[in-house]
This record gives sequence, C-alpha cells and structure tokens, in this order.
Amino acid sequence: MSRSFVKDADESVGERLPDIPLSEHPNYVTPRGIAQLRERLVALRERRDALRTATDTLLQQRELAEVERELKWINARVGSAIEVDPAQQPRDRVAFGALVTVDSDEGHARYRIVGEDEADVEHGLVSYVSPVAKALLGARMGDEVVWQRPAGDINVEVVGIEYPDDA
Repeated sequence: MSRSFVKDADESVGERLPDIPLSEHPNYVTPRGIAQLRERLVALRERRDALRTATDTLLQQRELAEVERELKWINARVGSAIEVDPAQQPRDRVAFGALVTVDSDEGHARYRIVGEDEADVEHGLVSYVSPVAKALLGARMGDEVVWQRPAGDINVEVVGIEYPDDA
C-alpha cells in the first residue's frame, strides 16, 4: 500500500483545521454587535482553558482544535471591528444601525441593518452587505427602492427610520 494512504496514529491528534474564512468587507459592528463578539471571545477562552486541562481523549483534543480555530477567527473579527455609534448616524436617511420599516405589495416588514456577524434574518437583523440593506442604505422616508431578490425584484417604500440605543 502506498504511504500516501497511511495515517500515522499521532497525526490525527495534531491535525490542523483550515482557518475559518474572513469576510473581505469592512467589519462594521453596532455597540451590541461588538459586545456579542467580546462575550463569545471570553466564552471560547474559558472553554479552551478547560479543554487544555482535560485533553485526555481524542474527542477532547479534536474539540480543543476546533475551539482554537474559532478563537483565531473571533480574535481577528474583534481586532478588525469598526464600531458605529447609532447616535452619530443621520436621522433623515437609512444608514448602518438603522431599524427600517418598509411597506410593499407583500406587506409590512422591519429590518435592522447590522454587521455581518450580527445578522439573523429570522429576527429582522440583516447584514449591511445583504441585498435588502444595499437597496435601503441612503433612502429617506417615503422613498421607494427596488430590492433585487433571487425570487424577483420588489419595490419597497421606506415608512420608518429609527436608530435604537441598543443597536
């Protein structure tokens, strides 16, 4: 059998996982978003420290490798974060951190424009690089914009712009 198909016993333990890809976009975050990243960083450090003291099994060693991989990624995200203060955003148009209310033929919806790491569509949190955010950024009250979607373009009217303190 060729040596290329044989794995040494200790090779799988020290196997390096590939890095988690980083976005090419600027890492804009809301105050809430940077707080979430920092909380995640602390939790990962605590998990890593616990695993380092108890790396008895191959499963624990694998989990440690995964935690260290994620720690590398989260450290990069925290280090590159550009916090945007919603209080400094223009009140008359849609910008990063805005909670935007829109109306369309499909109904009424609200979207908060946040950083990529904060995005959670099910809760109305959309990344500033998403198609809906790109359509809304810069719009003013009463403006109608075209949201280009895979399911087909839709016209939406901006009927509300807020900048919540907890953004």
